Amino acid sequence: MDTEEKKQWYALKDKAAKELKALVDDHDMKAFDGTPVWKLLIDTDGRIVDYILSVCNDPEAHNLYEILGITRSLTMLIKYAWSKKKVRKFFKFYEHLKFDGEGGRRCYRLTPVQAFQFANIFGFQDASNRRLCRNAYLFVPRKFGKTTSMASLAIYDLLFGDNNAEAYVGANSYRQAKVCFDEIRGIIHSIDPSGRHFKVNRELIKWLGLGHDSFIECLAANARTRDGLKASTVIIDEYSQARNSANKSGADLKNVLTSSMGTRKEPLTVIITTASDVIDGPFKHELDYVMKVLRGEIDDDRMFASLFMPDPDDEDGDPRTWRKVQPHIGVTIQPDYYENEWKTAQFSEENMLNFRTKMLNVFSVNTARTWMDYDKANELLDKGGSPLEAALQAPAPDRGTPRLDCAIAFDLSVHDDFSAVSYTVWSKDDKKFYTHTDYYFPEGALKGHPNETIYRLWHEQGNLNFCKGDIIDMRHIASDIINNAKKLHVIRVGFDAYKSRELVNILSSAGFRGVLMPYSQTYGSFNLPVEAFELLAWGDPVGIVLNNNPINAYCLCNCVIDEDRLENKKPIKVSQSRKIDGAITLLMTLGLMSAYER
Repeated sequence: MDTEEKKQWYALKDKAAKELKALVDDHDMKAFDGTPVWKLLIDTDGRIVDYILSVCNDPEAHNLYEILGITRSLTMLIKYAWSKKKVRKFFKFYEHLKFDGEGGRRCYRLTPVQAFQFANIFGFQDASNRRLCRNAYLFVPRKFGKTTSMASLAIYDLLFGDNNAEAYVGANSYRQAKVCFDEIRGIIHSIDPSGRHFKVNRELIKWLGLGHDSFIECLAANARTRDGLKASTVIIDEYSQARNSANKSGADLKNVLTSSMGTRKEPLTVIITTASDVIDGPFKHELDYVMKVLRGEIDDDRMFASLFMPDPDDEDGDPRTWRKVQPHIGVTIQPDYYENEWKTAQFSEENMLNFRTKMLNVFSVNTARTWMDYDKANELLDKGGSPLEAALQAPAPDRGTPRLDCAIAFDLSVHDDFSAVSYTVWSKDDKKFYTHTDYYFPEGALKGHPNETIYRLWHEQGNLNFCKGDIIDMRHIASDIINNAKKLHVIRVGFDAYKSRELVNILSSAGFRGVLMPYSQTYGSFNLPVEAFELLAWGDPVGIVLNNNPINAYCLCNCVIDEDRLENKKPIKVSQSRKIDGAITLLMTLGLMSAYER
């Protein structure tokens, strides 16, 4: 996150904190039914108010999205009916359940933050007097107690939902799905130790009551999901770890289950997860949507979200950060747990990665392996004002009009990879390099591709061009290069001679013969542009700006810098499916610019 983005974050937090304070101080604020808001909440359960006040009175101890979530909840009390009866019923039910603990199974009282979360799920009612909330997101660190506490929702649906309720517990792996399901089994056994009322199997719990056909089932992402589902409650555990792979989207299980809810009057999907190192999985994209809802950029009153994370400048090793992200320190975890985990994190990069993702709830990748982290890569993306973008978006200038000197490079695929074309110019005005990269992929090769889900999303966002057919269309790419070249002074066009013959021939016949230049893919050829890019990217001020396309950041984050025996540097892929084509073409253009004699 760059300096400007941090400023925006903290400005929004200051605004949100002031709005929350104003709402808390408004003792005359009326709920939807005319009841004073604070009386309504206190009558429901005083712990809800305790939590709201704790955040309001010390906003620095809480993150931006926690504050936004509370503010949103209070304003929704004005818009929608509130059922304190339904909230109380669930609270009473929850506090009679026996959860697993160090001393064996016993009942637990809801904490103030849990009371707030469950109240938001059950309290709001729509115009038909049905539960308003359809989708709930709990993004919390390890040891919050999320998995075990959310088990209560499946059991509640089994006992108090439709007579044919279908509650599903799913996760990215069978092992993870079983964590929540085994907690459910344990609770059911404590309710019915004789097994007279419930049939409990390894992956299925059925209610044997007369007139009931309700059940809870455990499913994993790799399981074969049968037809004819009619899910009423869906709990997806550790969704952040879901990855896209060949012939499979990480969201497949969730989508199958949620798409089966059409006949249900009060369907509920609950996503409970902690951060991970999967920065391009389905949950990360859903989290971006959730944050937009909390910021008020998107209207979605049927969604509830409770997000715990640090603010941008919070230090990893600061106990104040730990308490900000983990409200259950001293409740579900021992007070010294974070301190001990922080000490262990110092031993290795892997330990630190685990601490940041699991304990601080921050998406992170192993910086020891990658060239650039996600925040740094995003910092390089254009925030407006690029002379190159202005030139590309404008009509071709008249003959004789000065144009920006530009180096072009392309890296081409044939079938199962995307192709990249980079344009780089030097601005004399602000002494910076500006780069624009276009990406292409054959639409016919998309189905079953390991990155199918993210490629489709990028295309929908206008960041990835689809070519017709099963192989890359060189004429499509050539047409774009020719049109863009009319707006620039092309000094060099670099290419990998191994797989570029067709495009080179097209460009040669179109008048590019004098500027076409093969670019060796050896370590020696990349060493200079790699070192130049590092100086530009980490300089103060930053000396290179990329067009605002998330694929640029994606490619940079997928790079590992390798060295040959002469210590020449070249980027390689962190894994086979993680593409770096845009990084390669960017570096090629820098190499061409450095070698050009004006």
